[in-house]
Amino acid sequence: MSDERTPVVVAARRSPIGNAGGALRGHPVDRLAAPVLRAVLADAAVSTVDDVLLGNVFGPGGNPARVAALRAGLGAEVPGVTVDRQCASGLAAITLAASLIRAGEGEAYLAGGVESASTAPYRAWRTEPPTWYTRAPFAPAELGDPDMGPAADRVAAEAGISRARQDAFAVRSHDRAVAAQRAGRFAAEVVPIGGVERDERPRAGFTVERLARFRPAFTPGGTATAANSCGVNDGAAAVLVVSERFRRERGLPGLRLVASATSAVDPNLLGLGAVPAMKSVLDRAPDAVEFNEAFAGQTLACLDAAGIDEETVSPDGGAIALGHPWGASGAVLVVRLFHRLLGTGGSGLSALSAGGGVGVAAMWEAVS
Repeated sequence: MSDERTPVVVAARRSPIGNAGGALRGHPVDRLAAPVLRAVLADAAVSTVDDVLLGNVFGPGGNPARVAALRAGLGAEVPGVTVDRQCASGLAAITLAASLIRAGEGEAYLAGGVESASTAPYRAWRTEPPTWYTRAPFAPAELGDPDMGPAADRVAAEAGISRARQDAFAVRSHDRAVAAQRAGRFAAEVVPIGGVERDERPRAGFTVERLARFRPAFTPGGTATAANSCGVNDGAAAVLVVSERFRRERGLPGLRLVASATSAVDPNLLGLGAVPAMKSVLDRAPDAVEFNEAFAGQTLACLDAAGIDEETVSPDGGAIALGHPWGASGAVLVVRLFHRLLGTGGSGLSALSAGGGVGVAAMWEAVS
């Protein structure tokens, strides 16, 4: 592959992250994503792209990426494709765009993800009467298809991650996010949506003593609680991925993709899905790490398995504090890295596990 086809992120933005039924409840996926897409293009002074790739998990279907591209005013000639790799969809969309650049199919792509838990359609199996459900299968039932919470409890137990360690990790995530919000460190990455200008979820005042009072949320005797797990959220995030030739001609700083990988494990241990991918791309100790904190226990299990110091992860808080808008979360990680590393330089890791036992990881380095 020519160096001119090396993929580079040159702009990155996200919406505020809202609680399901909260501040962004009136915005379906296309209305969440469109302002973010426009802001990313404006940041790079680019008028159009070859395609728009957006991760989305809960619908409404109908190719939300195409609908969002049209609503953003990108023109009828920009196609749009929607990616479903469950919680890893947003990062998968970005690495897919990178692959298209490496293949020489195009030179500029908007990629990321969007989720509106508030407006996602109700779902029912075609039984008589209809059987309502909240999630599709992650795996065939005979192989094991646990819900995320019980699976996180199992992963934490088998990895020896104590409840106290999980609670301490969650408190640190909230403390860091609150401090970052108060200091205005999210301002450059957030695109206001409908008058909402800041993340809704981070809360001050959590202590390990307070978190210790929460009961197990998923299994008797489990260690995952409502306080050391992520929320259910709305949000969108997108980046502009271009070729090195495109970047260099326009003199744009950015994040060069060093390596990416997708992996899978036993669906019964779905929280560990990112571990093989992380090990595959880690060719150095990254200066910054953004790992999606769906559950403190499974996050710590993944970090331990990959040999990453938990203190280096989510320096301005993660999903436990800010929230987890499923299809967008992987892209949020890259947005966070972009705004941090363009100021400090160095390298960064973005990674997350997802339903069904899959995971995606990517290593980046800042370039000027």
